[in-house]
Amino acid sequence: MKKQAPEKSASDKISFISYIIPKFASSYKMNIQDAYFYLKKHGGLKYLYENWWALHTDNPFWAVRDMHKVCVGNGGAR
Repeated sequence: MKKQAPEKSASDKISFISYIIPKFASSYKMNIQDAYFYLKKHGGLKYLYENWWALHTDNPFWAVRDMHKVCVGNGGAR
């Protein structure tokens, strides 16, 4: 049974990431591909990958806002 936990965790991570990137895109009026590349270029994806567990427990609004703050801090547009 212990082998299922890492697989479940990976599945949860993928599900959350595939959910939150489109939320980010719609919040900032981007298409999903542009949002992905913006997040990748400005550190938002790294932040998302490292903190997804905490981010997924909160309202998506706050996760999107936090990702945007990280990107702005790394040179992204306001």
